[in-house]
Amino acid sequence: MGSWNNTNVPGFILMGLTDCEEIQQVLFLLFLLIYLITLLGNAGMILIIFLNLQLHTPMYFFLSQLSFLDLSYSTVITPKTLENILTSNKYISFMGCFTQMYFLVFLGVTEFYLLTSMAYDRYVAICNPLQYPVVMSMRFCCALITVAYVTGFTNFLVNVLFMNTLHFCSSNVIHHFFCATTPILALSCTETHDTEIMIFILFGFTVMVSLLTISVSYVAILSTILKINSTSGKWKAFSTCASYLLGVTIFYSTTVFTYLKPKRSYSLGKDQVDFVFYTMMIPMLNPLIYCLRNKEVKNALIRVIQKREGSRQLK
Repeated sequence: MGSWNNTNVPGFILMGLTDCEEIQQVLFLLFLLIYLITLLGNAGMILIIFLNLQLHTPMYFFLSQLSFLDLSYSTVITPKTLENILTSNKYISFMGCFTQMYFLVFLGVTEFYLLTSMAYDRYVAICNPLQYPVVMSMRFCCALITVAYVTGFTNFLVNVLFMNTLHFCSSNVIHHFFCATTPILALSCTETHDTEIMIFILFGFTVMVSLLTISVSYVAILSTILKINSTSGKWKAFSTCASYLLGVTIFYSTTVFTYLKPKRSYSLGKDQVDFVFYTMMIPMLNPLIYCLRNKEVKNALIRVIQKREGSRQLK
């Protein structure tokens, strides 16, 4: 990080989404509400899965990890965004800015590989149900999670090495509400071609491997479902995958179109809307998409509430 000391700017200024005070007030309330729902939804999912032995299965183990990643992702961005909206101090230090960006890379790449692991879990459950308890053992599930986090951390380190070579000579104004890679690259006064290529290759490889694995898994899953004789059996098998497919479609479409673009195509208004949806809305929606349509989660939530009400009555 020594190259930061050679720049002519002391830190960055996050301009946020708008300068209009009335709109800022609305955005503050909206983002605060989204963040509170995100905290409640994801922390609640982790707690429900932890407290109910019936949910101690590979699928819910992965869902609890997904909730943790979404909770972390939202927390890296939203509190600082709320602070910038609420106060006139939009300054963020070099260390704070790049730390925010690096953690977003780490958490984002980890989530890609977690979603890949979840697809494999559904593949084994539907295509090879008799071997499911053996194949998807807790040791193997932990190994998949470890690979996801290690891969995310590796991407984190490579980003540190390449982004650390950038220099910033004059402008330190980021026309964004957080420290994203694209607007930071646009501010650099040094050549960023190699860094852009590196980011494209790493992120492209992650997306390609993840999408290929998910596609192959779900082609096999759909083929197996179509072979089921009963309509109710087909619907039951497909319903276990529908939420996942919806969540993956939303996550991948917004992520790919947001990140796999060169800095010259950066568009302030459009890109900020994309980033709001990707960084704030998706972590809030995931608990709704994956869990609230799930009968097992609903029943577990009801049991938790009933147990709490019963303990109150005893007191």
